[in-house]
Formats: sequence, C-alpha cells, structure tokens
Amino acid sequence: MLADKIVGIVDDRMILLSEIEAQYLQNTYQVTAPIPPDYKCELLNAMLTEKLMVAQAILDSVEVTDDQVENELDRRVRAFANVAGSVEKLEEYYGKSILEMKDEFRPQVKENLLADGEKAKIAGDLKVTPSEVMAYFNKIPKDSLPYYNAATELGLLVIYPKVSEAVRAYSKEKIGELLTRIKNGEDFATLASSYSEDPGSADRGGELGFVNRGELDPAFEAAAFGLKKPNEVSDIVESSFGFHIIQLIERRGDRINVRHILIIPKTTSYDINNAGKLMDSIYYLIQSGKYTFTEAVNKFSEDEYSKGNGGMMVNPSTGANQFDISELGNYDQSLVPATDTLQVGAISKPMLFRNERGETGFRIIYMKSKVKPHQANLKDDYNRIQDMALGQKQVDTINKWLLDRISKSYVFVAPEFHDCKVIKKWINNSEQ
Repeated sequence: MLADKIVGIVDDRMILLSEIEAQYLQNTYQVTAPIPPDYKCELLNAMLTEKLMVAQAILDSVEVTDDQVENELDRRVRAFANVAGSVEKLEEYYGKSILEMKDEFRPQVKENLLADGEKAKIAGDLKVTPSEVMAYFNKIPKDSLPYYNAATELGLLVIYPKVSEAVRAYSKEKIGELLTRIKNGEDFATLASSYSEDPGSADRGGELGFVNRGELDPAFEAAAFGLKKPNEVSDIVESSFGFHIIQLIERRGDRINVRHILIIPKTTSYDINNAGKLMDSIYYLIQSGKYTFTEAVNKFSEDEYSKGNGGMMVNPSTGANQFDISELGNYDQSLVPATDTLQVGAISKPMLFRNERGETGFRIIYMKSKVKPHQANLKDDYNRIQDMALGQKQVDTINKWLLDRISKSYVFVAPEFHDCKVIKKWINNSEQ
C-alpha cells in the first residue's frame, strides 16, 4: 500500500491522496461509462474548489443544519444501495455497516452542503434577460444546436371513487379481530400470510425488509419507528393504503425491519359509478366554459403530484413540465395512446385508469402543448435555452469568483498534478 501524502492545500485545508483515491473508487463503482484518463485531475480540481468554497462559507456564516446533513446522508445511502442492489450488498462491498458509512461520510457531506450554500450565495440569485438568452443562442454554431425529440406538456384532473363508511368500518373491524388474535398469542407471520392484502409481503409473513426513514407512508412510518422492542405490535394504523397492524422485527439505528398485516377498504361498482358521474359533470363544466381546466383542477382534482402545479405533470427526470414522447411512455405508457390524437388546448373525455398503486380512478387529460422533432429554436425551446443561458452565466460568475479568491489564498498542488490542464489556475498561485 502506498503511503498517504498531501496533494493539495487551500489556505489551511488539506487534501490527501487517499481522499482522491477513495472518491475515484466510489465514482467508478457508481458509473458504467469509461472513466476519463485525467479523472483524478478533475477530482482534485473539484476538491480544491470545494475547500475554497467551504472556507468562504464559514466566513459568510452559511448555515447547514444537522437535519440537512442526515437527510443528504439518507439520500446517498439509498442511491448507493440501488446501485449495489440492496443495503446488505452495499454493506458487503464496503465492509462496513450503514451507520459506520454514515459516520465516515458525515464530515464530507457537511462540507458538500456548505460549498453548495456558498455557490448559491455567489450565483443563486442570477437571472438572464431575454436579450441575454438571444445572445447566448446566437453564439451557438448552427451545426451544434441540440436536436429535440417530439415533446408535450400535459395536465391531469383525477378523481378516485370514495369508499363507503360502511366498507371502511367493516375493514377496520376485520383488522381489529386479527389484532385481538395476535394479542391472544397467535403467530403474527402466520396471520399475515393468511389475511394480509399486501401482495408484496404476504407470502413472506408480512415482512418488508430493512427500510430507512422517509421511504414509507408517513402514518405507517411514524407507527413503525415508534415501536421499541423486537416483536412489539402496534395498534391499528390507518395509512393511505388502508388499515395495518405492524410488528417490529429488528432495528439498526435509523433502519428498521417490520412485518405488517394490511386490510384494504375496497370500492364497489356503486362507488366507481358515482365517481364516473362526477367526472362527467366536471368534463361538461370545462367544455361549457364555466371552469377553466386549472380552475377545475383546483376545485376537484385528487392527484397529489399535479394538483399543486395547476394539474400540470412534472417530468421527474428534469423537474420541468415538458416530456419527450419516449419519456412519457416510460412514465406512464397509457398516456401515449390517450394523447396521440388530442389537439393542443383540448381535453380528453373522462377515462378509467389505474395508478401506480393499482387504484382505479378517472382522469381527464389536458394537452397544453405539443412540438414535433426539431432542431433547437427560440420559439419552441425558449425555456430550455433560458436554462442553458442561466447555467452558463452561473458557471462564468463562479469561475470569476474563484480566480479572484485563488489570487488571495495560499494554494499548494503536489508536483504530480502539475501537468493537469484543469489544475493550471491553481498551480499559477501555488508553491512551485
């Protein structure tokens, strides 16, 4: 094993070769694309930049809370576990428990968030004017303009059938009887296998496997994390899925493994028929002009993802309202044929559909815009080009700040990195 050494210093903050190697290993584990030959140069540049940002963030009193750090740690663990295939495989790969990994990464995550806070302070309030957007667009060589696939912006108005109070009462009574049987000594896992209506866990005796905070329905999670001892059983819990009884199997820090029994109050054909009649009425109110689509969404829609956005769907990949047609199919394949003949500005007739939970509902689809495949232009792609222009302005502003701040700082870069093109701005001010 090579001896560790200092490869970079900014003011009084050091970067070790082992940090470069660890980051290199972590990133190569996460990506499948070929790693560029100068990737370690890029890593050192990023670390030098972050050290400088952190130093300034502290001077500027940028605040990062413990909750922000923990939330970011949880997000990263989930992302790494997805790449590994499971939390257990991730622990096996690193040879450490999740708690040990969090303890190791916590200081680095705090520095990442401090640096992000300083970047936001430097460039977060920047805006671009229409003339700047046009100037940015005109500088792009015509043969380098991006080509965009067919795309659309869609709105949804969704209504779900309401379960009758009689059915809800029956479901609660049914799970209450199971809770009594458990309290009387019957085996939880056996009852879960026989009676639970969660298809994903019933055949495993109701066991969910280890989960982190933030991954479950809020009501379910509060009850599950409230259990203190293995085999402790909750009272009846109502979540967005139905009624549950939960039993704690094991707790590992902020991760728990529980089993549960789920009883789902089910809608009847009568409930579905009533929801369909309501949706027909809403459709005619929009068509007659008594409500705009947005007004009808605000008053009637029950779609938790789009209602706060005036009914407009948000592309989870970009955060924007626009979907490439191919992306739309990945998001919800049933929307593609449903919108194929829909005209811009029009709404569809009410359609029966199933959401990602398998729940039946009715929806009306509104087509706000639709563009054919094309090379980028200001008319069809102004928002995209505006975002690109703003991103470039932010990069330019941060780079200008960096050059000024580097000139006022003590910088050292190890000789083996002096040939790195991306490091030149640091070497010009380093000890040589």
